[in-house]
Amino acid sequence: MLDLQNRIKSIWDKFYSYLKTLTFKKVVIMGGLFMAFMVTFLFVLFLLVWVGALGSLPDKKELLAVKNPTASEVYSADSVLLGRYFYQERSNILFTDIPARVVDAVIVTEDVRFYNHQGIDVRSLARVIVKSILLQQESGGGSTITQQLAKNLYPRKNYWFFSLLVNKMREILIAYRLEAVYDKEAILTLYLNTVPFGDNTFGLEAAAQRFFSIPVKELSIDQGALLVGMLKASHSYNPRVYPQQALERRNVVLSQLGKYDILKAGLVDSLQALPIALKYNKI
Repeated sequence: MLDLQNRIKSIWDKFYSYLKTLTFKKVVIMGGLFMAFMVTFLFVLFLLVWVGALGSLPDKKELLAVKNPTASEVYSADSVLLGRYFYQERSNILFTDIPARVVDAVIVTEDVRFYNHQGIDVRSLARVIVKSILLQQESGGGSTITQQLAKNLYPRKNYWFFSLLVNKMREILIAYRLEAVYDKEAILTLYLNTVPFGDNTFGLEAAAQRFFSIPVKELSIDQGALLVGMLKASHSYNPRVYPQQALERRNVVLSQLGKYDILKAGLVDSLQALPIALKYNKI
């Protein structure tokens, strides 16, 4: 152990001595070479992902044929729901089934520029690169709703190198293709039909039935805000498991609705004062 420590110290001493010999000009040149190498590396890696060398990407035909597995429902002769069989509990809905304020809540908390980009929010991506990667500061997520949909439809793979980077690039490319074949309402609907809500529940309809025993179209503003809040972390903000954290997250979503003038300040305050009233129903 002592010999190893001495070798490490010797290597560090040599490296430190070398650093002291560097001039400002040399540092600039080395920094420039490093940046050029990184840009070239990222470009080549992106090109490999784009051409399918690291796994094929879905084409237009496949994206248009996207289908989500849904639960099979069993009814009695008098139309009473007896139960469901499923691997993932999910019931698909139409965009017209979703209350407008729930849609608004999703936009202002998950992707405020959703209607102004083509799958990739360059401003958010730049913020993540500068703050999270370069400055090592908390910057919030950089993925758009469309990128999150891409991840839901095509789960991440484990690569032997740079898995996170490769998966992010795949999601960017798939998101761009999704925006080319679907309009914004269809993308939102697909997203809300695929996103996990915890307790093996997938999609907004299944979540509304599970936590409040009502269909999506009957959700109140505060109930919808609670479910939207779970999108950030379905387990950490599960109201059954962590009611206080879920309450605080719901109120953040309500604050966002107020920040963007979707709800009046007085209404936001009154909704934030409401307790969480679950009507949990696991069929």
